[in-house]
Amino acid sequence: MSEIDEKRGVSPGRRSFLRGLAGAATLAAAGVGAGRAQAADDTPLDALMGDGERGEFGQSFDQASRTIHMPKATAPTLSPETAEITQQAIQTYDAIVARGGWPQVPRVGELHLGMRDPGVVDLRSRLSVSGDLDPSAVGNDIYDSYVEAAVRRFQARHGLTTDGMVRATTLAAMNVPATTRRDQLKVNIGRLKTLSTNLGPRYVVVNIPAARVEAIENDVAVQRHTAVVGKPDRPSPDINSKIVQINFNPFWTVPVSIIRKDLIPLMQDKPDYLTQNHIRIYDPKHKEVEPAQINWYSEDAVHYTFREDPGDTNSLGRLRINFPSQYGVYMHDTPLKNLFGGDFRYDSSGCCRVQNVRELVEWLLDGTKGWASDHIDQAIKSGDQVNVTLTKPVPLHWVYVTAWSASDGIVQFREDIYSRDGLGRPTIPATTKL
Repeated sequence: MSEIDEKRGVSPGRRSFLRGLAGAATLAAAGVGAGRAQAADDTPLDALMGDGERGEFGQSFDQASRTIHMPKATAPTLSPETAEITQQAIQTYDAIVARGGWPQVPRVGELHLGMRDPGVVDLRSRLSVSGDLDPSAVGNDIYDSYVEAAVRRFQARHGLTTDGMVRATTLAAMNVPATTRRDQLKVNIGRLKTLSTNLGPRYVVVNIPAARVEAIENDVAVQRHTAVVGKPDRPSPDINSKIVQINFNPFWTVPVSIIRKDLIPLMQDKPDYLTQNHIRIYDPKHKEVEPAQINWYSEDAVHYTFREDPGDTNSLGRLRINFPSQYGVYMHDTPLKNLFGGDFRYDSSGCCRVQNVRELVEWLLDGTKGWASDHIDQAIKSGDQVNVTLTKPVPLHWVYVTAWSASDGIVQFREDIYSRDGLGRPTIPATTKL
């Protein structure tokens, strides 16, 4: 859910996407069976690489990396076969553990192509064991394009910035023991068996630990969106509902929880905050009152309604996606596009901010008469509040899945950001600055 202090972020920015071509011939050790291998015509321009990419990728993969599959763009996190494929992945990781797991990688400096470092020997070994590097490319200390491509693949599988650089977050994820990753798969198999049944032909999935939204049609992820979800101390809930309405240019009514936790302290520190941010105050009789009429050093404020005017700076942005829920949460746009750019995207009060949400809205409104692409653009540009009810509600699932293997046979992991797996603290702490 949008919170008051989101308005203090830095200027919006747009990320560039990964461009390139990665062939594929066989599943590596982290795969789950040659029968699941995909054709080599898939490019790595997919949501996993796109979610983490922060710059252009101009280098080509060397021949040795072409035996290693990149995550496939259209493989959804949840599909009828996810649980079965993930069960096979558990067997693969059981075998890795039985062979002694993978080595710890020492901290290395900022490595660039052609550089030598003793730690690269262990890095190569680590990536080979998990199937990210071809076994024939181990045994030397040169950080060549084989290794860089393998690091990128590892980062894609773990939802990290896919820049080929072994930074602190990537190193921490590499040094999670194989036993922990195997146990993570076992914890999630129960969730997946429950979640991957009766999905229907068309639905939306928000995977909270991945901070990602997928629009799925006939078992194909036709859209993927980077998301920002709830903070660890204000977690996004698990939800099974249906999307029923789109709001264009919405007002934002501040929830009581945010009034108490955020707005009262803010007004004590900055008495002009509400005025600067176009937030109006209404008493129980719907009469507008001035901020000076409220005692900000008491609980007085919780008895009033605070509503932010529509516009470019509105905390919900230009679009909100509504669905019935006991938690009072929703999916929405945001004026702070920079929030989509980090590895740690757990920054809301429970709602889900969606990057490029207009594309998702167009997909949701497909089949709702009168809402073709040009009508959507007109409604946004008008600045007027418009509420549109979907002709056919779209099933929605907010889920908590930290380890899985999708139809491309590639095993993926995300941080247990809410500590629900029971396997220890997250690798990436909430204080990480990226």
